[in-house]
Parts: sequence; C-alpha cells; structure tokens
Amino acid sequence: MAFPKKKLRGLVAATITPMTETGEINFAVIGRYVDYLVKEQGVKSIFVNGTTGEGLSLSLSERRRVAEEWVTQGRNKLDQVVIHVGALSLKESQELAQHAAEIGADGIAVIAPFFFKSQNKDALISFLREVAAAAPALPFYYYHIPSLTGVKIRAEELLDGIQDKIPTFQGLKFSDTDLLDFGQCVDQNHQRQFALLFGVDEQLLSALIMGATGAVGSTYNYLGKKTNQMLEAFERQEFTTARNYQFCIQRFINYVIKLGFGVSQTKAIMTLVSGIPMGPPRLPLQKATKEFTANAEAKLKSLDFLPLPGLKEGNLEARS
Repeated sequence: MAFPKKKLRGLVAATITPMTETGEINFAVIGRYVDYLVKEQGVKSIFVNGTTGEGLSLSLSERRRVAEEWVTQGRNKLDQVVIHVGALSLKESQELAQHAAEIGADGIAVIAPFFFKSQNKDALISFLREVAAAAPALPFYYYHIPSLTGVKIRAEELLDGIQDKIPTFQGLKFSDTDLLDFGQCVDQNHQRQFALLFGVDEQLLSALIMGATGAVGSTYNYLGKKTNQMLEAFERQEFTTARNYQFCIQRFINYVIKLGFGVSQTKAIMTLVSGIPMGPPRLPLQKATKEFTANAEAKLKSLDFLPLPGLKEGNLEARS
C-alpha cells in the first residue's frame, strides 16, 4: 500500500503532556509548545501520547483530546503528527486508532501489550494487525521498548515479513540499546522502504552510522537544535564534529541520569528551558525536586544549552 504522505524521518520529539498543578491536562499551552518546537528547536515532527507524554496514565477520553489538540495546533506548522494508540486492551487500541484517522493524524504507533504478553512473534503480529486494520489509511509504526513492556521479541525477527501481514506497516520506533538487533533491522531493510527511528537519544550517532533514518526522543524537546546540528554534521560527513556534538549531549544526559532522570525530570527541564509550564507528572510518578532542577539548570548553562550571563557560546571542538 502506497501512502501519499511522506515517511516519518529526521528528528521527532516525543511530546510531553502539560498538566496543571492539580493534575489536569493544560491544553491551553499546546499551541505555544508547537511554536517552540518549530521555531526554537527546529523540530517539525512529533510523537504524541507515548512514554514521555504519559499516554498510558491518561484516560481514553484524555488521550483523544490530547491527540486532537496536537493535530489542530500543528496544522500547517508540523510535518508529521504520529499518535501512539497502544493499550492493554485491543478494543481500546482500535478505538484510539480509528479516532487518530478521524482527526487527520499522519500515522499511528503501538507498543506490545505488557500485562498479558505475546509469547512469540506471530501472537504479537496478530495483535498489531488488528489495531492497524482499525485505521487502514494510516501508516503504522511498531514501538519497540522492551525495557518497559518486558516483551523481549527481537525487532529484527518481528520485521521479517511483517508487511505481508500488516500492509500499512511503515516503520519502527526502536527504543532499546541493543545495536545488534537494530543493525539487523537495517540490514533487512535493503530497499529502505521502512522508517527505522532510533529512540535512545544518547546513542543516536551510533544508530545513524548503522543506518537509522531518524530518531524519536524526549530530549529533542529542548536539545533539538543541538541534535539537529549533529545530524547536519553527519550528513556533511564531518564525523569528528558530529561526534563532538554527541559527546556534548551525552555529558548532560549522563549527568541527569545519575541524579535520577525520567518523565518527571523531563517535564521540569522542559519548563526550565522553554518557559512553558509542563506541571507535575501524574501519579504514581513524583514531581522532580527543586534540587534536581537547580542542578540540571547549572549543567545546561555549563554546556551552553542555556544562556550564561557574560559567556558567549564556546567553541564546541575545544569542549570535546
């Protein structure tokens, strides 16, 4: 099946769901959020209601409303809006897939169910096929994140012959550190008909070398500009410069991981960098501490990711 819309490629922000201090979704700031991504970070494609967006902590009604708002606010500004419609219930995933098609989304993505788990490739594909069939005009992406789902079926095994079973299958969001598995996905994809999107931000350059066609990640919300510079250097085959950009990004990610880094902390950093209030996460997640935010701010400034009074942006080569 051929789709008129272009495949998902390049840098894709895994969007945050902004909330008020009382835990309600703050729809009013999503328009500002779109403008910030496009104008400040150079990111024009998004992945909505995934891990970073706390999609599985939202009700079905909330997920539909969040998807609607992103599609509405992104119209004529964003290139691609892909909605994650994964759920533990097949019926709920199908409902969300149908809704994504109705509102004009550019694609849907699905994780493997993670309570009653698929025990083999065929069982997982059967589930995915039923969801994809609910939105037969939309490109379909599989969201591979075994560290959270506990489903250890290798992506390269899943990709083998998948388009025969799921005609709308267009690609993979690969959120795992197993570069052997990812490399085999690329090796299978000789004609590059699939979008192979890497989801571990701190390893992106390694994935690009192996043949990734793009990336989906949380840090692109606020490090999109710097990561785009890395992508541009890679495209120019300036590999030393690209590596230095990756090392610089890694310095920040390595630092915050040691402090305790997850969805809650991503919301705090995004609020700090963009000035758009992201609010707290939804329980059972806990709000990032003031100490974390202060430490993250200092590190961002030391790496020139935030303006530091009296200091102009330094030479990246000298910082490597």
